[in-house]
Amino acid sequence: MNENSPKRRVRQGMDYGETEDVQQVHAAIQREKREPRVGLEPLSLWLIAIYGLAIFFGGAYLGRYSGNFSGDGLDPLGGAPRPTKSGATGPGGAQTAELSPADRGKKIFSANCATCHQMSGTGVAGQYPPLAGSEYVNGGTRRLGMIVLKGLQGPLTVKGATFGTAVMQPWEKTLTDAKISDVLTFIRQEWGNKGGPVSPQQIAALRKELANHPDSFTEPDLKAVPEDAELPGGEPAATKPGEPPNPAASPAPSQPKA
Repeated sequence: MNENSPKRRVRQGMDYGETEDVQQVHAAIQREKREPRVGLEPLSLWLIAIYGLAIFFGGAYLGRYSGNFSGDGLDPLGGAPRPTKSGATGPGGAQTAELSPADRGKKIFSANCATCHQMSGTGVAGQYPPLAGSEYVNGGTRRLGMIVLKGLQGPLTVKGATFGTAVMQPWEKTLTDAKISDVLTFIRQEWGNKGGPVSPQQIAALRKELANHPDSFTEPDLKAVPEDAELPGGEPAATKPGEPPNPAASPAPSQPKA
């Protein structure tokens, strides 16, 4: 090696001639760290307009056909009483569309009572007493009205079997006099029962009489009432549908028109 050859000098510090290369490297690094923008593009105006129209017409459809979101919204007659098949005609030859008290009572029973007593009237063994053939249903109307208005608590013996694991709620604040009379008329004439009808005036009189009775009744309370005790203006328990009423009994008030 030639000793006279000049030694390679080592550069120290920054070489300002490499400025262009440094900028290119920095640009490449920035491109690698840049956040991806795929899927973040803004929606087009025409797509926003389509979504807006869909929401508008959907809300208009619900407002027009929702039935106010009530329980009768799917009823084609809007919850109105269904016409009965009857040959009787009203003024001008129009057919009457009035339900009987028993038919109205069946609807009320189905909505409020069938869960416990069943639509067959057989009840649930050990829990809910049967209504078919029950002495409380076929007897006088007073004890039955007391049970429905104020409720029942504690064990109860029906048809020789004891039921005591469930409590019946009072219906005085839930059902009107007319609805209670209709449902009592229904259960007294259904499942082979032979009881007579009950009128709203009778329930109203009993409601007024029991206004200061705060608690539900028990079996001893019911046993203290004679089995054939009737509500004011009611027919005796021995009177059955289709039989002439007992002349000694006071006539029952006429059923109000629906």
